[in-house]
Amino acid sequence: MEPPVLYRKEGYKAYITFNRPHALNAMTPEGFEMIGSYFLEAQNDNDIRVIILTGTGEKAFCSGADLKETIPLIMAGKVDPEKTDSAVLKNTPVWKPIIAAVNGYCLAGGMEILEATDIRIASEVARFGLPEPKWSIMAAAGSLVRLVRQIPYCRAMEILITGEQITAQEAKEIGLINKVVPKGNLMEEVERVADIICYNGPIAVQNTKKAVLRLLNLPMDLAFREEWRYSEEAFKSEDSREGIRAFAEKRTPNFIGK
Repeated sequence: MEPPVLYRKEGYKAYITFNRPHALNAMTPEGFEMIGSYFLEAQNDNDIRVIILTGTGEKAFCSGADLKETIPLIMAGKVDPEKTDSAVLKNTPVWKPIIAAVNGYCLAGGMEILEATDIRIASEVARFGLPEPKWSIMAAAGSLVRLVRQIPYCRAMEILITGEQITAQEAKEIGLINKVVPKGNLMEEVERVADIICYNGPIAVQNTKKAVLRLLNLPMDLAFREEWRYSEEAFKSEDSREGIRAFAEKRTPNFIGK
């Protein structure tokens, strides 16, 4: 039996793939734990510069938790919230950029994981939603905190309390995702964006993400004072010296992550 989540490395990229296509890639608690552990594995791997997250097949990115398996375990107290929370990066810092390739349904826990990613590219057939209220449960794996910070308040509340789905085009219009592409071009576009990031300076890229997330809710005057602290490592790195030399010599820089 294949695992519910797949992980592989290719060059500077790590691929994490929801792998239960028979269930629209709905995850069991084991699957959510694996997602979290793979995020950490990629974060701790010095070779990895970008994480790509997607789902097996064309029907779904991830349709959330497999309720038939998960709800009884939650009610019996057999699900460790800290382990499942690692999948939505609630308390787990991952500074490597995460690109979501959304190839179909992105619902419930799948959308909550999406909200923890940095760049989101969807096929034209993708659909998004948080249907939890329809079953008298709540989207409490990050959406109650993140969604209203990522898109306009009234649209966030509409998604959170109606449980209705929206199309890929609607998701793009409200800023939930970056781009909509034809179904057959999804991974080509994701790889194109990933390659651009991979050939940028990894210290600069990762410290940019770290700074943005950590400074997000600070008062602006304090955030401005703290900004340099996150930039200093990049400016003092070997990579920044290489970048300046390459600019002067009109060549492509060769960054080593130091």
